[in-house]
Order: sequence, then C-alpha cells, then structure tokens
Amino acid sequence: MFEAAEINAEHKDLIHDVAYDFYGNRMATCSSDQYVKVWDQIGNEKWTLTSSWKAHSGSVWKVTWAHPEFGQVLATCSFDRTAAVWEEIIGETPGPGERGTRHWVRRTNLVDSRTSVTDVKFGPKCLGLQLATCSADGIIRIYEAPDVMNLSQWTLQHEITCKLSCSCLSWNPSLTNNHPQMIAVGSDDNTAQTGKVFIFEYSENSRRWMKIETIITIMEPVHDISFAPNLGRSYHILAVATKDVKIINLTPIKDNSSIQSGLTKLDVQTVAQFTDHTCTVWRASWNVTGTVLATSGDDGCVRMFKMNYINSWKPVTVLKGDGAVIPNDAHRGSIASSTGVLTPPITQTASYNDSGSMVRNGVNYTLKPTNCPQHIPPRLFKRIRQSFNSI
Repeated sequence: MFEAAEINAEHKDLIHDVAYDFYGNRMATCSSDQYVKVWDQIGNEKWTLTSSWKAHSGSVWKVTWAHPEFGQVLATCSFDRTAAVWEEIIGETPGPGERGTRHWVRRTNLVDSRTSVTDVKFGPKCLGLQLATCSADGIIRIYEAPDVMNLSQWTLQHEITCKLSCSCLSWNPSLTNNHPQMIAVGSDDNTAQTGKVFIFEYSENSRRWMKIETIITIMEPVHDISFAPNLGRSYHILAVATKDVKIINLTPIKDNSSIQSGLTKLDVQTVAQFTDHTCTVWRASWNVTGTVLATSGDDGCVRMFKMNYINSWKPVTVLKGDGAVIPNDAHRGSIASSTGVLTPPITQTASYNDSGSMVRNGVNYTLKPTNCPQHIPPRLFKRIRQSFNSI
C-alpha cells in the first residue's frame, strides 16, 4: 500500500536532489535557487519545513546526510565549484515543553575544485568521518575530519584522477577483510566513446586509490550510480542510471595476480537491463537490505525492481507522481537472470496442475522439492510454488 503526499517545497527553481536522514524522518532538498531546505516529520504527521538557507552562489546539485553518530551534519555541492559541510545547532530551550531554536552553520567550504562539483557522499561510518566529491574536471577528492568534534577542520587525503568528467559517485557500504574500500564513479561525458563507469579500490600496500575496473559495456552518459547494501553476499551489486536501468554484479576473483598486487580482480556481469522508463533515468536508490531498487526518470514515475529467489530481476511496482499504482501487466522492459543473459519483454502468465507442474508462457516446468536450490528448505518450497504465479 502506497500513499502519496504532496509537499509545497517553495523552491523558486528546479529541485535537483532530495535526501533522507538515517532514520527517514528528516529530509533535505536542494535547488537551482541556491537554497537548501530541511523538513521534519514527527510521528505520522505531515512534513514541516524547519530550516531554509542560501547555501551556495550557484545551483546546488546534491545534498547528503552524515551518519547520526556524527550529529546532524549535511554536505552539499554546487556549480560554484565548492562543496560545503553544514552542522545543525540547537539553541537553549526557551521554556518547559518548548523546542529550542535551530539553525544550520557552515563548518567548512571545500574549494579545491576548479570546475563544478557534481556529487558529494559521506563514506561508511566505520571509516570515520570521510567525504568524497567528484567534479567536472575529472577528479575525485576524498576528505577526512581528523577530529569529529571539530568539523571546521578537514584535510584532503586523496586526489584520484579520472580521464572523463565525473557526474556521480557511490561508496561501497560493504567493508570486510575480503571487501576493501571501493568507490564507483560515473561520467556523463558525451564526447568520449568509451566506458563510463569506473571502479576504484583503496590499496593498503601503496596507500593509494587504484582503478581496478572500467565497465566498457556502459557507453551512455551516466546520471546516477549506487552500490547496494550488502548483508552477506560474496559479490557486489551496482545500479546504474543512464538512458535505462542497468544492474551489474561485481564478483571478486581470487587468483595469484590479485593476491600479489593486493588489488581485487572483478568478474563483471550485467544481470538486468530495464527500459521501462522509455526515457532518461536520473536517480537509482536501494532499500536498506539491498533487495529492492527504486528508480526515477523523465516519465514522471518511480519504478521498483526486485530479485526473486531464482536470482532473476523483475519490475514489481510503478508509482506515478499522483500516487497511482500502475498494474504489473503494464510493465515493459527486459529481464535478466543470474546468468547475465538478457531476455526480451514477456507477458507473465502461469498456471498449475495437481502434480506440481507449471505452464508458463507455453513452457512446462516441474516444481519439486528436489529441484529447489539448496538454500531453500523443502518445507518452504510448497509455499514458494504457490506464490510462483505472482512472479
């Protein structure tokens, strides 16, 4: 069940980004009117504007929240060639039951870029308070606050040169001994006929960020890129928003060369590609478990995609701007299985007989407990078989 709530943002120009905080009850927006606005939702009440200020002297492209462990902290980036870090200050409470005054203070202004700063993202909290920016000059910069209690001091730790102008970036939230620090960067450069997605990894041996992969199959301008949260997978999932939606599996390969170099070698597979938007796709965002992908495009719709138990991605929901839900049979697009082989759009129809067989799109399937994947207990397979018709 979905509900749509319309908010009069009162921005005077195009809104470029919307970001929720860690808990989902605060929201920040930024616009070409150079303003950033913060909204609060208390309980199930409607969103209330609590702060609004002029953040930059040019269009504000992106806004992002830091983990609440570091306080109420925002970062923004702008066409004015700067990125800024903001902290919310709460004044003294004026009286019993009353809330103190709130205002946002610019803690630092990062001015290293010579061109428009196109994206800004805080790193995983286990790395401390780190901030990555990318610019149209093709440089990714990583900053760190040595003292999280003093956000006015930031040091430039790394500069990573990319051959193309950068439009978006994403930290890999999966950090274990087997998964080192990783950043994906996309480019919207129309002039170069080459891969537009680059994967960088931090090398403990050289203490530098190194490019380990260029995804050459994506040659269209990239508008957004997002790593899926990883709750135990041995591989990474990357969503890419271009003229369509692409879902890519990045599987680390352990061989002698990767062990000697200390850098991860990746097996890259495009496991799904959806053209449902039939237009430019601007944003891609995952749910907290990394199992549902939501995208938005120029068609005015938010479309959701989900992987089922046989590792096949499919569209599940379409939401229009007025909150209307488009039925599943109206979906278009291509669906890919875990093998990475794309299949054309099909009509999803299925029927069952008493023996447990299923006829789907003219093909007969037999569903028995002995055919189920090993990670699915046979006692659950009956329920899966009953729900297969909804796939």
